[in-house]
Amino acid sequence: MYWQNTSFQVPEPRLFELDMPKKSSHLLVITSLKGSITAKKIANEVISQKLGSNVRIINGVNTFALWVGKVEKADEFLLLIKTTSASYDALEKCINRMHPHELPEIITVPISTSLAG
Repeated sequence: MYWQNTSFQVPEPRLFELDMPKKSSHLLVITSLKGSITAKKIANEVISQKLGSNVRIINGVNTFALWVGKVEKADEFLLLIKTTSASYDALEKCINRMHPHELPEIITVPISTSLAG
């Protein structure tokens, strides 16, 4: 393999010392779907029910996935939702209730700063 004969130098430890909280109460929730109308309905519901502080809808996302042995392609809308861990369970129920897929993909990423508003 390419890297077998490569020597690696470990950077000074100070480069890895980050002043980050141990556990974040702010989350970024990501989901995607095909229809812009449904994406806007979910975004509106999230904000009106105060399940998140911000929803961004990104259109023009090209999705490629292996499904039942075939490559499936779709143009989708990506929803980026800022929320808190306290609101997550209700947000997940909302997405599951409104999303057209029986089992939507819901990805949750902790936000390492408190600027989640």
